[in-house]
Amino acid sequence: MTNVAVVGAGTMGNGIAHVFAQCGFAVQLVDVREAALDDALATIAKNLDRMIRKEKITEADKSATLGRIQTSTDLSTAVAGVELVVEAATENVDLKLDIFRQMDAAAPADAILATNTSSISITKIAAVTKRPGQVIGMHFMNPVPVMKLVEVIRGYATTDTVTNTIMDLAAKLGKVPTLANDYPGFVANRILIPMINEAIHTLHEGVAGVKEIDTVMKLGMAHPMGPLQLADFIGLDVCLAICRVLQEGFGQGKYAPSPLLVNMVMAGKLGRKSGEGFYLYTPGSKDLVVAPTFARGNL
Repeated sequence: MTNVAVVGAGTMGNGIAHVFAQCGFAVQLVDVREAALDDALATIAKNLDRMIRKEKITEADKSATLGRIQTSTDLSTAVAGVELVVEAATENVDLKLDIFRQMDAAAPADAILATNTSSISITKIAAVTKRPGQVIGMHFMNPVPVMKLVEVIRGYATTDTVTNTIMDLAAKLGKVPTLANDYPGFVANRILIPMINEAIHTLHEGVAGVKEIDTVMKLGMAHPMGPLQLADFIGLDVCLAICRVLQEGFGQGKYAPSPLLVNMVMAGKLGRKSGEGFYLYTPGSKDLVVAPTFARGNL
């Protein structure tokens, strides 16, 4: 396998494209917006520069990596000659189903179609294609160039051949592939998101403040980042979407999102990407400042 396409040029998509290109693959990076593609290339270049400063790669490596990435706003043309397509669009089921219909219609018949979804059913996605045996989950972690884990999720119809191919491919990317079956949230988010949601409940009920909750989990449980800071990093809208996938998939009240999480998303307080979540994010500042709402104790 030498030619891949990545659909979606956001945070996850540009990271996935970066890793594939750095490992020698020819990459077609696809997005509906030209500006998103420009931003993605700039981000990849910035991340490669950081690797140069750390003496992990050379300027020649950077040039070679960027030279392997082509961009396009035309999905059908971009995926026409590839062996693997990795969808990395927003965590929205209707959007993903629509993209997979397009990918299925345009990609070669023997191409594997993978999704970077963090919670949506692989089986449901595969069902809208004519090749369900060739559809698989390839859930990278953020930031993709740094994090070692790839959660590989096989759908109900995913073949052993496709599963083994993707497991081997992830290893060739320098990742550690971990296999999971197709149930809501898989492994990573079935465990992580309820923990984050419980931390938000704990804040909402006034048990402790933002920094106190995060400090307990960092110092007491050896987590590198507290659950509320991590929620901001993931995006509160994404956390809410996954909560709802878990709630619908299992039909159990324990997965219902905290009312505070729902309110924050409705208010547009999405975390780092919106500039405010549980913490306040000021461009150029690395200080971790509790958002004014929680500093005042107003929920």
